[in-house]
Amino acid sequence: MTQIADSLQRPKTETKDTITVQHLVKRYGEFVAVDDISFTIHEGEIFGIIGPNGAGKTTTVECISGLRVPDSGSISVYGLSPHKDRDKIRKLVGVQLQESALPPRLKVGEALNLFASFYSDPLNPNELLDLLGITKVKNSQFRKLSGGQKQRLSIALALVGKTRVAILDELTTGLDPEARRETWDLIEGVRERGVTVILVTHFMDEAERLCDRISLINHGKLVVLDTPEAIAALAGGNRLRFVPSQPVDDKTLYEIPGVSGVERKERYISVTGTGDLAMSVINSLAKIGVHLSDIEARGGNLDDAFVKLTKQEPSKVSGGVVEP
Repeated sequence: MTQIADSLQRPKTETKDTITVQHLVKRYGEFVAVDDISFTIHEGEIFGIIGPNGAGKTTTVECISGLRVPDSGSISVYGLSPHKDRDKIRKLVGVQLQESALPPRLKVGEALNLFASFYSDPLNPNELLDLLGITKVKNSQFRKLSGGQKQRLSIALALVGKTRVAILDELTTGLDPEARRETWDLIEGVRERGVTVILVTHFMDEAERLCDRISLINHGKLVVLDTPEAIAALAGGNRLRFVPSQPVDDKTLYEIPGVSGVERKERYISVTGTGDLAMSVINSLAKIGVHLSDIEARGGNLDDAFVKLTKQEPSKVSGGVVEP
């Protein structure tokens, strides 16, 4: 295990760009799947790509990996073209795609040995199985693996060639909460060993937990690119949910300083607004004899920002693309 960790570990240097995508366009007939996207990915980061189904996420990473040829634009991976330098790129980039699957009867050890044979200097398959905690299923058929075991094997297959970039597409879809968190730990471990990770996901909690930066793609366009915290802040405002001790009409709530929205669901009232919303609402209602219970206060999060940004046309998003 130590030998593999050393093989994957790379000396820490100043931040540099590993991948550069410039004006990427990919069409399928009349449909434009990726529409003039540009971004850079830094070495050693976990770079997230989020967006609605059909937004162009998978097509983007397939172009980066060399599995698809762009109609226009350019992609550079460590100075190489995924299209023109496919053999060299294959040694640098490991891919686990959403729809990828192995023959049902293929055994775990057989699969990893097969993939290792594609490279001139691969990692030791047995040590990699040990590192990812799936040695015990080495002789199990793919069809008999649990969801979490299949995902661990997917990561192993993406890393066995001593790849410097790992593309992981919807890696935790269908996993139970425990398996998802175990997979998150594995992804963080991969990054700690110096591998740059491109993570495509539709789970906002996953993106917030793992990603250094996130790009949001909608209708084939890059809407925003920034840290999870900065994107979450684009949701704007705060939210306070509570149960009042007696009925309160909307007019009274809207007169409270900072309140800009009111929603009702069963016995709960949710208000949105700005400033110190919780204290403003609590104090204002207390003055008229209304006391609150079951209080829940929170600021905007990535979920809120995702909904807000994907409902707007990319050209109408305030601030456009944000890239530090």
